Amino acid sequence: MDIKQLARIDLNLLTSLQVLLEEQHVSRAAERLFITQPAMSKTLSRLRQVFDDPLFTRTSHGMQATPRALQIQVELESVLRNIQHLVSNRSFDPASFQGEITVALTETIGLSLLPRLMARLQGSAAGLSVRTITRLENQLQQLASGNLDLAIHVRHADYREDFICHSLGSFTPVLLGRQGHPLGRQPVTWERIARYPLIRMYLPDLEQLDMFRSRQRFMQIGYQQAVSFETTHLLTALEVLRKTDSLMPATPLLLHNPAASHKIQGLPFPEEVDYQVEYLLVRHCRTEKSPLHNWLWQEIIDLLDTLYAPDTAGVAYYPPPQSGESASQ
Repeated sequence: MDIKQLARIDLNLLTSLQVLLEEQHVSRAAERLFITQPAMSKTLSRLRQVFDDPLFTRTSHGMQATPRALQIQVELESVLRNIQHLVSNRSFDPASFQGEITVALTETIGLSLLPRLMARLQGSAAGLSVRTITRLENQLQQLASGNLDLAIHVRHADYREDFICHSLGSFTPVLLGRQGHPLGRQPVTWERIARYPLIRMYLPDLEQLDMFRSRQRFMQIGYQQAVSFETTHLLTALEVLRKTDSLMPATPLLLHNPAASHKIQGLPFPEEVDYQVEYLLVRHCRTEKSPLHNWLWQEIIDLLDTLYAPDTAGVAYYPPPQSGESASQ
């Protein structure tokens, strides 16, 4: 694109040319543009210089457009309509949108949210492509730099004031084990938990939970924590759970996905565990005026409100988020 050439052109001239092409008359064009006839004649003179063509010639029947003017007319209306669309503050039309958005979230959220979200979007915004990243460090930096559009993660310690946050609710962690696990038939204590191997995962959401600070408790009661399997793949970890007596600390969100929770149950931690994990939906303020981001933001909130309802899957380990709760921190 030749920016220097465009910079020399007054784009208001294109509006005047469109009116001249429609009216084929200088005086009527001047009236529509609320200027005088001499001013309109001067504008036509400038247009002739820009396009190096007379554009209109006088005949006994009035002004007649030249071949060059007729060629311009074919494209000019579309160009002006695109400019109008570009600068207008129009409401977002998901059905006609074409583009991509990038969301960071862990598999624990993704398994429950994404199938429902994509089904919803295919019905209302088929042209929107959603790219997800499940393992991403420095998410706040990525949001600020524009490499990331939205993030769903466990609440961080601090957020600068240029981040917009919406609480998606809090929950108490659970221990996942296979259906029929011996621990499910007796009160859960730290001593009994310590008898079974643990599965340890790396997930950005769960890294800070690290057995939900129970390692010190294991040491206090004299047991060595047995980690028999480490993985970054959630579905692999769940399959190991189904076939062994291993336990895995996790979020109860997984129990909302029938395929993921097949033959798996959630076991409570001992009663003295009083630890809540809060998820936030986060974006940078650079997207605050974006119709696309505002629309998708609300779609995710509405969907998670439904997902978190206690009767969604017969599981109510955590309260649903408060409607309309949001904060910048």
